[in-house]
Amino acid sequence: MVDAARARKLADRIQQIVAEMLERRIKDPRLGFVTVTDTRVTADLRDATVFYTVFGSDAERADSAAALESAKGIIRSEVGRQTGVRFAPTLTFKHDPLPDSARHLDDLILAARARDAEVARQAEAASYAGEADPYRKADEGPYEGPEVGGEDRA
Repeated sequence: MVDAARARKLADRIQQIVAEMLERRIKDPRLGFVTVTDTRVTADLRDATVFYTVFGSDAERADSAAALESAKGIIRSEVGRQTGVRFAPTLTFKHDPLPDSARHLDDLILAARARDAEVARQAEAASYAGEADPYRKADEGPYEGPEVGGEDRA
């Protein structure tokens, strides 16, 4: 086991190397507009999971996944060379569903705002069900309801 801070630093460095490799050195035509969002390294520094997003359709996402799998060896050797660790971590590329989830949440929030605006619009034209002020006033006098504690109990 290694220090968690060292694993985090290595993950950050791997993320930088992979992003640079995808931008400058990997020339696969299947590779679309890929953004590396996060990298996680196991505690023993043997495996690294690289999370990425692809701007485009599902077909472009599948093509980019195939391009990343084919370039995995080149990227791993460059990671090993630039990080200087004894064993270069095995790379696993996973599509990051976070942007899709965020987009879905944004849609839900917009729908909720539209419903709130509709309720507010209906509330403007609404009137009270009873009197406008259902509370007693000080000048009305004491309460004269039925007696509770008297002889005429049933």
